[in-house]
Amino acid sequence: MTPPSTPGGEIRISAPLLGLISDAAEAAFPAECCGLLAGHGNHTAGFVVTRVIPSDNVAETDHHDSFEVDPQVRFDLMRELGEIGDGPKSDERMIGHYHSHPNHPSEPSARDLAKAFEPDLVWVIVGVKTGKTDKITAHILHPQDTTFQEIPLLEEARTAYPADLEDS
Repeated sequence: MTPPSTPGGEIRISAPLLGLISDAAEAAFPAECCGLLAGHGNHTAGFVVTRVIPSDNVAETDHHDSFEVDPQVRFDLMRELGEIGDGPKSDERMIGHYHSHPNHPSEPSARDLAKAFEPDLVWVIVGVKTGKTDKITAHILHPQDTTFQEIPLLEEARTAYPADLEDS
């Protein structure tokens, strides 16, 4: 998928899933937590998170200011979703990842920008101060100038899915 020249959209996530991300960030403190996001959508229409897939932080450097999702977790999810291999295709896809910034704001760091190479993925970042979630933000990589753009993160009590709408 090629992002539009001017990224937009939003990311919608249920309160329970956002709670899982927040809990992981607080549990990992003072290290960074990380994981993957599965769901639907794109840069224009926005994204809906349907699942949060936690990962160990396997960064070879200091876990207090760096993260790396376990490649096995990513490969397993991609196989499950039919993005690689011969399995059936899922209606879900990997739409992004999340990580925390211990004692730093929930804004992309210079290190995040240096590691960003997939402009179609959403970056959800949890700012954690003294062990408690401070703020959670979402960002996409702007394809032209290689900077991040914050997008609205909408917490919903329950996310409505297209199948739900068909039954009403």
